[in-house]
Amino acid sequence: MDQLTVYVVDDSRDAADSLATLLGLMGHHARPFYGGEDALARAQTDRPHCVMLDITMAGMDGLELARQFREQFGDDVILVAVTGSPPDDPRVRETFVTVDHYFQKPVTLEQIQKLFPA
Repeated sequence: MDQLTVYVVDDSRDAADSLATLLGLMGHHARPFYGGEDALARAQTDRPHCVMLDITMAGMDGLELARQFREQFGDDVILVAVTGSPPDDPRVRETFVTVDHYFQKPVTLEQIQKLFPA
C-alpha cells in the first residue's frame, strides 16, 4: 500500500501522539492534531487521505469535525471515529451517519492493520 497522509485528531495529546506514532511506524505520514480547527486549517493545503477523530473533544467535537470534512471533501477523505464513548451514546450514534468506520478506545494494532492493510 502507498503511504497515506493520516490526521489523528484528539484533544488528548497522548492519544493523538501514540496513534500517529503507530501509523508512522506502519509507513504512513501521520500528523497529530489536538483540535478540529487546526486539522481543518491544515487540510486546506495538505489534504489527508484519512482522518481519525475523537468524538468527544473539547471545543469543536468530532461530529462537527466529521461534518465539516464531509462538506469540504465529500467521500474523498476516509473518516474514522475513535472514541472512548460506547456505541449507544447519542453523539456516537449520530456520528455513524457521517464516518466510514468506528473504533472504541483503546484501538488495537489489529484494527489499524485491517483499516490500512500492507
